[in-house]
Amino acid sequence: MKSQSESYKASGVDITAGYRAVELMKKHIARTIAEGAISEIGGFGGLFELDLTGIDQPVLVSGTDGVGTKLKLAFLLDRHDTVGIDCVAMCVNDIVCCGAKPLFFLDYIACGKNYPEKIAEIVSGVAEGCVQSGASLSGGETAEMPGFYPEEEYDLAGFAVGVVDKKKIIKKENVKEGDVIIALPSSGFHSNGYSLVRRVFDVEHADLSEKPALLGGKTLGEALLAPTKIYVKAVLSLLEQVDVKGISHITGGGFYENIPRSIPAGLAARIERSKVKVLPIFELLAETAGIPERDMFNTFNMGVGMTVIVAPEEQERALKVLLENGEEAYVIGEVVSGEDGVILC
Repeated sequence: MKSQSESYKASGVDITAGYRAVELMKKHIARTIAEGAISEIGGFGGLFELDLTGIDQPVLVSGTDGVGTKLKLAFLLDRHDTVGIDCVAMCVNDIVCCGAKPLFFLDYIACGKNYPEKIAEIVSGVAEGCVQSGASLSGGETAEMPGFYPEEEYDLAGFAVGVVDKKKIIKKENVKEGDVIIALPSSGFHSNGYSLVRRVFDVEHADLSEKPALLGGKTLGEALLAPTKIYVKAVLSLLEQVDVKGISHITGGGFYENIPRSIPAGLAARIERSKVKVLPIFELLAETAGIPERDMFNTFNMGVGMTVIVAPEEQERALKVLLENGEEAYVIGEVVSGEDGVILC
């Protein structure tokens, strides 16, 4: 017989709901089990056997993040099966910038009230993100916290661990003047800038089923909730075939904050504005609020979720490999001498 406590339930925490949630999420977790995962859900820790075949000096790489205030859109639309993808994406896209292959992921869900079906729906998205990135969902935690969160709301965060051979770590010191900057398209805002997005569109009072002309048939809600794109498998394939010198995950801070993180001091990224394929949702946001272009590129990904830097002679090969892996990548600029970080021209 499973444990139960009527006194604890009276305080707002139903541990039997937690058991129900675990049972419902097991089928989703099963989709993610990869070679190396050797523990079952329900233990005190997630076990992972590390296969070091072909790796001379293994280096573990970790990343952690959450979904942020994008969750407010999930609450408003009562759709919870995509935010888990966002959570995984924000972590695994970071660690692949080092050249690391994600191994496993753990999530943390804190809620005002544990609705098992809703928790399982959230985890289904986490599982989908793990499948897309090749990571095992090794475990997690669901914390019911009445009085701390409203009953219908929750927060979602997680972390990923990956591995890379030390000699294959992506080092920005290898970037040279004249190297080419390649853009990998985003799916939208991803999981950044939603405090501004929510204010501009006044999402709590807006008709999220509206279909603005700029969005080509998509509703505003669909465009805002579109899950973060996961680039792991495409980038890992690229790393196997091309000498990649730098990778940037374009998150909060946009171009100006993130691209310089993959470029050494004394060099800058010269980005040709006309080549950037800005998504319509960014144009709609800028038009609605009159946001200056400089602020847009300093806050959002603008349709570019990741950039990679390669030598000019590797450009065509890199584009071909990325296309073979489903990424319609394109060149947006080059590395030049300078201290400005990003030069948008």
